[in-house]
Amino acid sequence: MPTIPDSKPYRIGRSKTGLGLFATKPIKKGAKIIRYIGPMLDCRKEEDDAVENKYLFQINKRWTIDGSVRENIARYINHSCKPNAESDVSARKRKVVIRAVKNIAPGDEINYDYGTEYFKEYLKPIGCKCDACEHKRAKQRAAARAERQAAKANGKTVKAKTGKAKTKATKTKATEAKKAKAAKTNAKTAKPATKAKRAVSGKGRPAHAA
Repeated sequence: MPTIPDSKPYRIGRSKTGLGLFATKPIKKGAKIIRYIGPMLDCRKEEDDAVENKYLFQINKRWTIDGSVRENIARYINHSCKPNAESDVSARKRKVVIRAVKNIAPGDEINYDYGTEYFKEYLKPIGCKCDACEHKRAKQRAAARAERQAAKANGKTVKAKTGKAKTKATKTKATEAKKAKAAKTNAKTAKPATKAKRAVSGKGRPAHAA
């Protein structure tokens, strides 16, 4: 690991994505933090254009810095979708400087946005692990859990109401059956009505009362 002078406001340390660069002293907004250095590649040359690694920093259509060299401490700075630093590119001087875009406290990891092309090629396929994206995913997971719990609770309520309705219907049915049974029993035990007796005198002619 490269040796960093004590006068520099940063150190190399362990981060969530491997190694990262961390502030050791307060860094004010707008301050220069470090320069991105390495051999200059001319994309017009076939041998230079054939170089491939994750530390290539394109300045313009022609010139690119190969930042894979050990001396380039800036290569340890990780990407962030909500960074505390930015890359200040001077195409005319073929120079790249990393500057703070907000006040950085000792212990904070220094990071900047690598750009859309790098994000799509290297970060999107595996999922960005910067603090902003991790926080966003955590909120999405919490919202999904809350939605599942709400749906589950709602399902229990519907089930409970359905159970009550079934119980009420069963009770009503039992009551009606009981009433029908009672009515049937009463019909069997009831005495038949007494038919009026008629005294008959002669054929088919009613007798006069005495």
